[in-house]
This record gives sequence, structure tokens and C-alpha cells, in this order.
Amino acid sequence: MSPTLAVVSDNAARDPRAETLSERIRRLQAEARNLAREHIMALQAALVAVERLSGEIAEGGEAYPPGVRDIARRLIEDCEARVQTLEAITKRG
Repeated sequence: MSPTLAVVSDNAARDPRAETLSERIRRLQAEARNLAREHIMALQAALVAVERLSGEIAEGGEAYPPGVRDIARRLIEDCEARVQTLEAITKRG
């Protein structure tokens, strides 16, 4: 035997406290901005981790090939500059 189906009214459409479309848009835009901020912070944290790891390799001595140490040294400077740039951009917004 199949279950009986019933019509359910859409009370949200008649509820004056229900969120308007423009309020919903503003809320979703604010949520998107917050998620973007979190994503940027994750990128900054990853760049800091790469900078730290690069420092360890750059100072690792003869255990690492000279070309690898050179790339690691350049990555230190590049990551630091990129993190500072991201911080400056996010402070403006």
C-alpha cells in the first residue's frame, strides 16, 4: 500500500518575517565574503609553511643539491613578498 500524499502550504511566502529576496542576496554575499576571507587566510598559511620549509632546505647544507638550495632561497623571498601583498590587499577590502 502506498503512503497518502498531502498538500503542504507554503507558509514562508505569507510570513511577513520571512527573508526578502534582497535580504537573502545580502546575506549570501556576506557569507561568500567571509568564506573568501577564510580561503585567503588558508593560502597565507600555506605560503608561510612553504617559506619555513624552504628556509630549512636552504640552510640544510651539503645534504641538498646546490640548485635545490638556490630555489629554496628564492622561494623564501617570494613567499614573504606574496604574504605581505595578500595582507595589504585584504586590509583594503
